[in-house]
Amino acid sequence: MADFQEHIDRLFTAELQFRLASAVRLAINLKVQPLDLPTVWTHGSQRVEYAEIALRPHQAEVAACFLHRSATFLMAVAIKDALQAAVARPWESTDPEVAAAYQIARQIRNAFAHSPFAPTWMIDQGLRDKVYAVRDIIELKTAGLHGTAFDWRHYGGLLALYRLCRFVRIEILKDAAAPRKPFPMPTRIVYQQGDLILQQLDEIPPDFVPVEVERLPDGGIALGHGHVLRGDAKMYQHGSQLTDAQENPESPA
Repeated sequence: MADFQEHIDRLFTAELQFRLASAVRLAINLKVQPLDLPTVWTHGSQRVEYAEIALRPHQAEVAACFLHRSATFLMAVAIKDALQAAVARPWESTDPEVAAAYQIARQIRNAFAHSPFAPTWMIDQGLRDKVYAVRDIIELKTAGLHGTAFDWRHYGGLLALYRLCRFVRIEILKDAAAPRKPFPMPTRIVYQQGDLILQQLDEIPPDFVPVEVERLPDGGIALGHGHVLRGDAKMYQHGSQLTDAQENPESPA
């Protein structure tokens, strides 16, 4: 059985994989991710050539999406296993946030484990019609979920699970958050809301086509599907909710 520190390390490793998968998917969507693979690759007794494993751009987009999904699944697995190691019978914990974190992670893990390419909620009978929440980080309402297709809206999405992973590692397992070490600055300025990506450009592209838009009464520009573009990059709106765009808290590196 893994020791306490090993579970902390696994949680952080899962976070790192999620962060890398996020970077890869963004680069793929922006069409700046190299798709290079070895011209000739040998491993053990096997040998493949580039033509056998080369990726076309549209294939990379599909793969990046599922890579992101796999990274999400791994965080749920790491959370469930860590809580089981750190807390005796975490589902019965007197701390409601520990019990909620465990059940949320377990239900997400089960949804993926039984059908990773088309995850489906498999809610135990005794856990249906319940609400599990951890602070303002994540909330799962199980009413009507059993047997339905997994949807990020059911639990708050990828970043909610990332935040939960950090919460379990730092708040429950008491991992000491060391000062953040220097990291490379981004090569481009990008804002992302859900799957909507906005990139700041230094100059107008030569193939730019002007579009007439009608501004909303408050000056915003409706982009469709509930997205609204505003002049202040520190604020964004989706639907009727206006939220401060906050920088991710620092984590050990």
